[in-house]
Amino acid sequence: MTRHTNRNIKTYLPLAMVAVLFVISAVRIDYSQLSHFSFDFVKPIFEGLVRPDWSFVYDGSGEDLISLLWITLSIALLGTLIGAIGAFPFMLISSRNLWVKNHALPKVGKFILDALRSVPELVYAIVFVKVVGPGPFAGVLAIGVSQIGMLGKLFTEQMETMPKDSVESMEAVGANFWQTMFYSRIPVLSPSYMSYILNHFEIAVRSAATLGLVGAGGIGAPMIFAIQSRRWSRVSIILIGVIVIVYVIDAVTGRLRKRLK
Repeated sequence: MTRHTNRNIKTYLPLAMVAVLFVISAVRIDYSQLSHFSFDFVKPIFEGLVRPDWSFVYDGSGEDLISLLWITLSIALLGTLIGAIGAFPFMLISSRNLWVKNHALPKVGKFILDALRSVPELVYAIVFVKVVGPGPFAGVLAIGVSQIGMLGKLFTEQMETMPKDSVESMEAVGANFWQTMFYSRIPVLSPSYMSYILNHFEIAVRSAATLGLVGAGGIGAPMIFAIQSRRWSRVSIILIGVIVIVYVIDAVTGRLRKRLK
């Protein structure tokens, strides 16, 4: 077998495997519900969505769109702050280059981060609603714990792959672990860490908009109530509000990330 043939196999075999998995997935999906589809059900939804309920934007009750979006934004901000603070000690534990003589501890740290990251935020929200009661605080804790797993993994990867030149230079003149950490490693990695935090704040806003579905505060609860009661004009204005706030946050954090580079 020629080298050219080997290269073709390595190139096309993964694509063929993906194609096979795609076909198997498409075949195994149950499409029987399509028989109940009717445009008569779609028409009132579309008519409601194109007529947003502007009276819900602000009415001073604290249960209007602006007030609930502010709560959603607060949940995301505090949750991301908890995640960023909590991710730092896990980064110290999980980075292999910080534990050259101890290979077990980084594996334990990474396993914990994998476990935290593998649980969906909605599951965390359900658990914390049972623990601390329904409301925004449960949403903050759900996002915070999930973000510890996400940011901890990214912080660890950056720590393990950072250039060693500045650290070795400090160690050559007698600097200890914490001196190299705060005067070399952290200053070098801070722009990347801040970029990750800003990016995950955007993600947290989207997540916080859905956590209200299980009683964790924010805009999610009014949205699910409006959907259940078929108040599509209310659903429309809520979706518009979420889209606008996500767009604004994406624009602002995008500018900040560019300045950090």
